[in-house]
This record gives sequence, C-alpha cells and structure tokens, in this order.
Amino acid sequence: MRWAEFLGLDRPPRLHVAVDVGSGPTVVLLHGIASSSVTFTHAIPLLQNTHRVIALDLLGFGASPNPPKAHFTLEEHVAAVAATLRSLRIKGPFAVVGHSLGALIANRYAAEQPHLVRHLVLVAPPVYLAGETVLDPLGRLQMDAYRKLYDYMRANRSFTTAGAKALSRMSPIRNLIEVSEDNWRAFTLSLEQCIESQTTVTDLAQVQAPIDLVYGTRDPFLAPAGLRVLERMRGVTTTRVEGADHVIRPTMAQAIALIVNDPSPPTGLIKTASR
Repeated sequence: MRWAEFLGLDRPPRLHVAVDVGSGPTVVLLHGIASSSVTFTHAIPLLQNTHRVIALDLLGFGASPNPPKAHFTLEEHVAAVAATLRSLRIKGPFAVVGHSLGALIANRYAAEQPHLVRHLVLVAPPVYLAGETVLDPLGRLQMDAYRKLYDYMRANRSFTTAGAKALSRMSPIRNLIEVSEDNWRAFTLSLEQCIESQTTVTDLAQVQAPIDLVYGTRDPFLAPAGLRVLERMRGVTTTRVEGADHVIRPTMAQAIALIVNDPSPPTGLIKTASR
C-alpha cells in the first residue's frame, strides 16, 4: 500500500529530532509508547562526550507529527524513523537503542537496514508471544493477562488517561508519560498493532548486527517467557540490571552507556561439518 493511500502524504513524515548533540560515532535513541525523547534524560549526558547522540520523538508522540489518517503500524513507525534518519545524512553505520515500543521499532529497522546498523540495543522490549505457543502454564497465563489488560486500557479511555496522569506525577522524569486526547489514537493503535500483535522474534532473527538485550529485574511490563526466547537466540547478549524497573533511571542509563561504548561481540559463526 502506498503511503499516500493511508496517510494522505507523498512520503513518510519526518519526525521531530529532539536531541542532536555530541560528536563521534552516531547512536540513535528511540523511546517507548506514551512517552518522548525525555525517556533518555539520564542516558544522553553519559553518551554525548563520546558519540553523536540523536533522539527522536516517535510518530504521534512528543513533538512529532500525528497524521489523522495514520494507522500507527510497525511499518509506519519504521518508515518515519528511516525517512528522518536519511534526512540527517549520518555518515557510516550507527548504533540504535530502542526502549519498550522503541525497541520493537529499532529491531525491525535493523532487520530491514543491515548496512546501516552496526549495533542494536534493546532496552526492556515488551515481547509477547501467542498464548498457545508458550508451554509453561504460568507463562501462558501471564501472556493472556497482559493482552486482557491492554484490551481493557484501549476500551476504557478515562481509566487509561487517569492512570497515565498518576504515573506521570510519580515519575522521576518530568513529562515522561502522556496519554491525552492529542495522542490517544497513536497510543491505542500503536499498542494494538505493534505491541499486542508483533513479529519481534522473527525480526530479530534477521538482524545481522551484534545485539544487546538490557532490562531491569523489577520491570512489571516484561513477560519472562518472551525474554527467555530472546535470550536464547544467536547473537543476543543479555544484561540484567538488578532492582531496575521500566524507567531508564541513572543505574539503567549507566548500563546502557557502558554497552553502547563497549558492544558485546557477536556470537560465533554457524559451522557446517565436513564429511
């Protein structure tokens, strides 16, 4: 389907470049759902002395465009990221760090643009598998519970917006969470089409760059069964940050900076036995 057919535009929209600081190898930061580039408030100062740091606001969030005809599919999010990065004319392959929804977008982008991505860092990716594919009964219940919660959130706007406001007031980062009239469509459609229905595992299998998976041991939004699948995939190195939750607080930011500065090596090549 052509972009003009579902967005009423001739090309993918350019996203708001919220941060472009520093010099050196480029690292691109993609935030999560119902948030903005402020997600990386604690990480940017740790990276900008050694890297050119670019932080984008995703389609429909922060100061980025919110096209009324957008469906906010993973394909649309990735196309907008790709168009924006092309416009910046970045020299050489770069690292991409994605948090939550941004991790799923970064994952697909890296799979589609292997010549551009030299290192992929997935921070707290919400990997949800189809319930019937999870053998562990507890893991299957968890997957089903997440989907029921998200269905309820999409169907009950007042509950969801009130909850977002409460979380925002408690957040250690100002304006970290926003679910409002302005981004309700972006939020609900991104939740439904990128998180609830996803292709993370098959996308990851096509990524050629070294992959680092980072998450907190107290993150309530992560499904252990989904993480186990990622951890066992070839090319993935896992860093668990003890006591960290879903927010990129200073401890998590330090872990991300260390990984960006010193990427984990890729796993060995697959060997073919000779007769």
